[in-house]
Amino acid sequence: MSFQALDWYDTPHYYDLIFDEDTLTEATFLEAAQARYGKTRGRQVLEPACGSGRLVVEMARRGWKASGFDLSRPMLDYARERLKQTGHSARLREDSLESFSYAPRFDLAHCLVSTFKYVLDEEGARAHLRAVAAALKPGGIYVLGFHLSDYDNTSRARERWVVKRAGTEVTCNIQSWPPERRKRRERVRSRLVVKEAGRELRSETEWWFRTYDAAQAKKLFRAVPELELVALHDFTYDLEWTRELDDSQLDSLFILRRRG
Repeated sequence: MSFQALDWYDTPHYYDLIFDEDTLTEATFLEAAQARYGKTRGRQVLEPACGSGRLVVEMARRGWKASGFDLSRPMLDYARERLKQTGHSARLREDSLESFSYAPRFDLAHCLVSTFKYVLDEEGARAHLRAVAAALKPGGIYVLGFHLSDYDNTSRARERWVVKRAGTEVTCNIQSWPPERRKRRERVRSRLVVKEAGRELRSETEWWFRTYDAAQAKKLFRAVPELELVALHDFTYDLEWTRELDDSQLDSLFILRRRG
């Protein structure tokens, strides 16, 4: 057995095994959301923080002209190799959530699984949304998914996944500490246990997320008038079930549309 204090974004293959089971459901929802809420009919899609490229590849497979960026070189290298192996193409580059820039050519953009919460201050969050708006065609949509925080919660939250594929078993435990209302942040830790080829690898990563309750999310969206909130779903990816933006449901999937 070996232990490595690695950032789990430096191990894209194992990271990918954890999240890949939702890829088809997410891609189907993205297409349906764009058809329902978007006012453009092109097929240009942008994924900020595209990671290992699982959705980039899937959207390209469905005929979309896909672009994406990420700060992690190992993730981007993995995504490029995946594109090569599957015979698809996409435009990928290294960039940050707060400072990227594209011409307004996209019909659809998306950033799921709370990745947006890595932006740790309000100025950066607004800059990200303005950059997305600038990259969308008028009428294009941004599907943004993240967990709202319950500031009254005083206990730790835990999630666990076990995935087995082609002789590899990955166990992922994610723990989050109670959100800090004053500092607008929450501590998160991921532990991976990988069993493969007769060996066991353990890695651990800690990071901070920015926190939002419903009122704070509303305030953020109002600060970027280029985008309008047109619908709210959750992580069941059920297009037929919408809800109001309040604190009764923490898993939130925001549909933001470019005005104009």
